[in-house]
Amino acid sequence: MSAEPTETATESSPEPRADIAVTGLAVMGANLARNFARHGYVVAVHNRSAERTESLLAEHGDEGEFVGTETLAELVAELKRPRRVLVMVAAGAVDAVIAELAELLEPGDVVIDGGNSHYPDTIRREQALAERGLHFVGVGVSGGEDGALNGPAIMPGGSPASYQSLGPMLEDIAADFQGDPCCAWIGPNGAGHYVKMVHNGIEYADMQVIGEAYDLMRQVAGISPAEQAEIFATWNTTQLESYLIDITAQVLGHIDATTGKPLVDVIVDSAGQKGTGRWTAISGLDIGSGVAAIAESVFARTVSSQRQVRAQAQQLLSAGAEPVTIDDREAFIDDVAQALYASKLVSYAQGIDMLTTAAATYDWPLDIGTIASLWRNGCIIRARLLDEIMQAYGGRDVTRHPDPQNSGAGDYPANLLFAPKFTEAITATLPAWRRVVATGVAAGVPVPVFSSALAWYDQMRAERLPAALTQGLRDYFGAHTYQRVDRHGSFHTLWSQDRSEIEH
Repeated sequence: MSAEPTETATESSPEPRADIAVTGLAVMGANLARNFARHGYVVAVHNRSAERTESLLAEHGDEGEFVGTETLAELVAELKRPRRVLVMVAAGAVDAVIAELAELLEPGDVVIDGGNSHYPDTIRREQALAERGLHFVGVGVSGGEDGALNGPAIMPGGSPASYQSLGPMLEDIAADFQGDPCCAWIGPNGAGHYVKMVHNGIEYADMQVIGEAYDLMRQVAGISPAEQAEIFATWNTTQLESYLIDITAQVLGHIDATTGKPLVDVIVDSAGQKGTGRWTAISGLDIGSGVAAIAESVFARTVSSQRQVRAQAQQLLSAGAEPVTIDDREAFIDDVAQALYASKLVSYAQGIDMLTTAAATYDWPLDIGTIASLWRNGCIIRARLLDEIMQAYGGRDVTRHPDPQNSGAGDYPANLLFAPKFTEAITATLPAWRRVVATGVAAGVPVPVFSSALAWYDQMRAERLPAALTQGLRDYFGAHTYQRVDRHGSFHTLWSQDRSEIEH
């Protein structure tokens, strides 16, 4: 239902009356503005092109109280103090909008970036605005268009003081899980956007292993998309229960109206990406956290997009694979389910390792129990598994308020898989997981994340790794030294001389 536009700034009363402002009214910005309004907040809205502002007011003005404005100056003038401005503009315009707002705002006001900004940019922006007495809050928002309107998972960074002002509003519009808001203060400066980035990295891996499970069942066992829709729907009643498993069943069961074929057979097999998965892989390398499964999922999307090269490869490169016969289809399906669960566990374990490593690197009080609880609803990776992860990391007070003195360390397991529940769970999957990877390799069906996750698992539990030889080679050609297992210190062999050993 449409409504007459709410009054514009020039018609408004002299006293500021808006509780929060939103600039940038593409779908995500518009839906967040509507979400605030539906929760009783007066929302000032602005867009560079006035048509979007007018459209929002005309189509959704009856959902709450909006104040339409034509300029950022008018937007700021409509806000009660402390002023809170949510920036939802395209990535390339964020700095320009922030610069303009900084000239209009006063100390104590809050600028919020709700887009998928890269966390180093958030750190930089927070430092720059802090010098002017302004609060800058990088907010991770997950849940897509529907979540923005009906309740996303929200991961706000920024100063503790900014959360005192902004936090209750964000908690109001967030998704909830059994009555608890999927929003809590994450940590200072770039912490919120960092956690959202890792969320997206896990999401990349999660989708890739689902795709590999589908491909194996299709290519090796000949199971049709319609049959797989039923399989995934059944899996969604098990330990695999999640939003992504649920929508996989729906996508696989959908028939294209034009061709009558399964929609999945009509979609071009090239997966896009917007950068957050790539940032996760790069950050893992930067801070020394081994996120191979997540990185492999990013590479899988990259390979999928190289369609011209792939077309040549199909003509020139042979599989060298023997046909694989599945004698017991139900047993194979169960094996794939177990391999999928194990690979998902590894992707979460790698993401959580990134978070604990980043907490130490950037001095952020990241609380894994808190973060896991935020992801239980509203976001893309919401899953039954997250409640178990939350418990493994000590639970939380879901309405946790900023405590910069909290190190976030707690009595956490050093790795997710060391928690007894998950040690048992992944041990139970190992025979099936190994059979599935071996079947994929034998059949020539690519399983990059299934196999990468298993290789990571085996690396973690190995008594000795070939890194000893790697370090010996490094010492040979670059005098990089090595350590010994039998005494302390750093050593170098004089390879080009008498090959005696010296201590550095």
